[in-house]
Amino acid sequence: MNLSGVEDSFARIRFGYTLQRILVTGATGFIGQRLVHALLANDHHVIILSRTPARAARLFGGGVESIGNMYELPLNSRIDIIINLAGARILGWRWTTQRKQILRQSRIQVTETIIAWIAAAYTKPRLLLSASAIGYYGIQKKGDSLAIAENATGQPIFMSQLCQDWEAAAHKASQYGVAVRCMRFGAVLGRQGALPMMTLPIKLGIGGRLGSGQQWFSWIHIDDLLRGVATVVSHCLQHGYAVARPIDAYNFVAPEAVSQLQFSKTAARVLRRPCFIPIASLPLRLLLGEQADLLLEGQRIMPQRLQSIGFDFLYPDLRSALRHILRKASCDLEAINA
Repeated sequence: MNLSGVEDSFARIRFGYTLQRILVTGATGFIGQRLVHALLANDHHVIILSRTPARAARLFGGGVESIGNMYELPLNSRIDIIINLAGARILGWRWTTQRKQILRQSRIQVTETIIAWIAAAYTKPRLLLSASAIGYYGIQKKGDSLAIAENATGQPIFMSQLCQDWEAAAHKASQYGVAVRCMRFGAVLGRQGALPMMTLPIKLGIGGRLGSGQQWFSWIHIDDLLRGVATVVSHCLQHGYAVARPIDAYNFVAPEAVSQLQFSKTAARVLRRPCFIPIASLPLRLLLGEQADLLLEGQRIMPQRLQSIGFDFLYPDLRSALRHILRKASCDLEAINA
């Protein structure tokens, strides 16, 4: 990851004013890398749980402590906060029975090993921030403009059930006096992650609507996601680590949800490319099976709880978010080729 020009922005993201010992899982992923750099810029002591600890340590220039499994972490270690981002990539391989098992194991089993360590630890962490997704809410009927907040319930479909079980596994930490906050991420927009794949057809001049194009698309800029994590941590530091029941969750999405067609048109305008070629639902469903719901269905999610604790978005609208990401990527490419 090229950090040129972004160190100051990381330093401006404040995770409270008390230095913490923070354990991060999923630290080598798109979100995790930027989160760890932000934590290090704040001078926190960061411990990384990774299947490849030596590689993970090198990734951050040796500025972190790296372990291969929770059993390597002594039970007398002081961990103040755990940020659990572990999980295999959702969008990609077809959701066969085997793939679904991998998706579950990479989230739920990792979370359960964290809970087992917490149960045995001499001093318990004060806060567990555990990732989840807005897939928790299932799918929303096209044309339904009802905004979904954190008190909405899930549905009996795979993606929703996966998120429900993932959150339930994390919530078990509360029985040991640990405050648990679940972060339900929308589509995270940045120069890595899903956005390059989503904009590739548009860059090639073959972008357009997917299916009806009316399905809701709830998203968040990666910088706002990091700032949102910092806001939740700071809020807990200032107001206490209440152990909540039922599950305490935050929607990490921008306040402006758009339709899929609106997303494509906005990205096309920013990239100065055409946007008129539709892709029918049937080929996507034949190709991706149940996973096609991620592209053809959606939810209009609102960040009600984040805003209730005073969070202000740097990128509240899609156009400003895409301009920042896509124009910056183009400028960087031009500088490299100059």
